[in-house]
Amino acid sequence: MKCVPGGLGVLVPAMGVALAAQTTSRLAPEMPPEPQAITVEQAVQEALEHNLELLARRLDLPAAETRAITARLRPNPVFSFGADHLDWLGTGFDDVNSGGPTEYSWRVDVPIERGGKRALRIDEARVDRDIADARVADAIRLVEQNVRLACADVVQASETLALAEDTLRTFEDLAKLNDNRVRAGAIAPYEATRARVAMLQFRSTVSHAQLDLRAAQNRLRQLLGRPPSAAPMTIAGGVAAAPLAEVPDLTAIEGLALMHRADLRAARRTEARSLAELRLQVAQGKVDFTWGAEYRRQAGPVSRSNSAGLFFSAPIPLFNRNQGDIARAGIERTQAGRETAAVEAIVRADVEQAFDEFTTARALVASIEHELLEPARTARDTAAYTYRAGASTLVELLDAERAWNDTMQSYYNAQADYRRAVSRLNAAAGLEVIR
Repeated sequence: MKCVPGGLGVLVPAMGVALAAQTTSRLAPEMPPEPQAITVEQAVQEALEHNLELLARRLDLPAAETRAITARLRPNPVFSFGADHLDWLGTGFDDVNSGGPTEYSWRVDVPIERGGKRALRIDEARVDRDIADARVADAIRLVEQNVRLACADVVQASETLALAEDTLRTFEDLAKLNDNRVRAGAIAPYEATRARVAMLQFRSTVSHAQLDLRAAQNRLRQLLGRPPSAAPMTIAGGVAAAPLAEVPDLTAIEGLALMHRADLRAARRTEARSLAELRLQVAQGKVDFTWGAEYRRQAGPVSRSNSAGLFFSAPIPLFNRNQGDIARAGIERTQAGRETAAVEAIVRADVEQAFDEFTTARALVASIEHELLEPARTARDTAAYTYRAGASTLVELLDAERAWNDTMQSYYNAQADYRRAVSRLNAAAGLEVIR
């Protein structure tokens, strides 16, 4: 075995570098995934395809189809086989005991439904299918509304975070400027300390804004049916101010809502189902007939014979004429009518409330845009310029900066409220009345 001079010295550093690289790779934090930019319409479409609650609600449609299959079925005929007078005890059949002969019978009974029960069951199942379809449509309406509201929350949180980060950069620059002034002896140290305190305060504001953004992104992710490990989302073009739409006519929106709201359509179909149920229960009070036919074979000791028989049976409705279910169906019909009226009142109230919210949010956005933005921006720029020139105090600059920050925060909140109001008004109408 030969030793290579310097071989161990080369090997040990190499092993140390490899171990250090592995340790560094294990200790290095994983980079968070890049946010995915999607539009509001893309988010709505994804939620309609993958939202877990909506997927469960869609199963009501095939369930209603199975009830329709059951309603179309007819009663099954009944087959009977009988064997009578069997000499299993060994008595024997003769002229003395007059026993037997052995008889074998095959019988088929067919129930005959009266009162149009099958047709009424089919009608009721068809209405059930319409109710399920309306409820799925209402679930789609609510999912779309919730997704749009969640997108508005993400946009608001993103705008708030961007504003806080911009303000933080301003105070960081101000803190650096004052540090230089203190070293140059131009200002007192306490003024630089006040600027640094303001900077640290806005760092806390940035942290809270980041938490709010992550919470809004998590709510949106859940609505879209994405797993927890999915990348965070941002709304493409969301930071741009939404253009203000014209104020629509309230009466026209109420009329559209009464025609297109899926929950109201479900209530009306439920009322129609109660009428179909009442008719079916009245038909159930009519008795059904049963027709039967029989073939009988007698096998005696001397001869054999074949015979046929016909049978008819019907219950006598002396006590049970389905009075209880008929009364129940009548009460349920009255109840369904009142529930329809209640849903209609709710629809009108939803439209009025959403319309008031829309007009208020629209007026607030317009007021801030025309009356506050430009004066606040001018005051901020002027205060920054005069402070850098040494013609104003730090208090005046901080006041102008906070006024600007409050104005922009109010503007972003008003924009978010306007987006939410548009979404709620469209959802209240049951269709898109404002783009």
